[in-house]
Amino acid sequence: MKTIGLLGGMSWESTLDYYREINEDIKKRLGGFHSARLVLYSVDFAPIEALMRQGDWDGAGAHLAAAARRVEAGGADLLLICTNTLHRVADAVADAVSIPLLHIADATADALLADGRRKVGLLGTAFTMEQDFYKGRLAERYGLEVIIPESVDRPRIHEIIFQELCLGQVRPASKAMFLRIVDDLAAKGAEGVILGCTEIGMLIGPADTPVALYDTTRLHAHKAVDWALK
Repeated sequence: MKTIGLLGGMSWESTLDYYREINEDIKKRLGGFHSARLVLYSVDFAPIEALMRQGDWDGAGAHLAAAARRVEAGGADLLLICTNTLHRVADAVADAVSIPLLHIADATADALLADGRRKVGLLGTAFTMEQDFYKGRLAERYGLEVIIPESVDRPRIHEIIFQELCLGQVRPASKAMFLRIVDDLAAKGAEGVILGCTEIGMLIGPADTPVALYDTTRLHAHKAVDWALK
């Protein structure tokens, strides 16, 4: 078994899910007392979140690149950035280490294509929904058509992620809003909806809607297990 490196803490709420998903998958596949070989470096999210708000992506990239080097030094054979939004600086992180980086959008695209989905909705932070680093990768590398919520909804989605979910708060009104937006995306032809923020799975899941949901945390974690065991 290879050692999976996790660059987490963005937020730590969803990093918990990564740890759980990876170990549960290892247990399911190998049985007995098996657990995952992991190196986890959890950053202090506050200064990185401030850099994101300021649009200082170079600064955020430098922070994560330094953290990634620590993950590699700890013995990791593979690196995961445990957040969607900070894949905005994935190239800077990948360039800082010699181990491969498993991109969260690639893991998500593999699942979508395996299910025959071609037109998908995307929920996430404003950065993820509106900038091109994520949906552009899905379109250019995998031929997916990506649609996002209406402009009136996107600021509220962003606010719920940062002011509620990243702080561990799950509110019924926010859940109802997200489910309404999922329905809106499906009405526009989305064959599935990407939960493109690692915290959204705290709020909604497959049992809440007939629309196919793609939880990026789970997909990323399970793809890492595939790699670690092959």
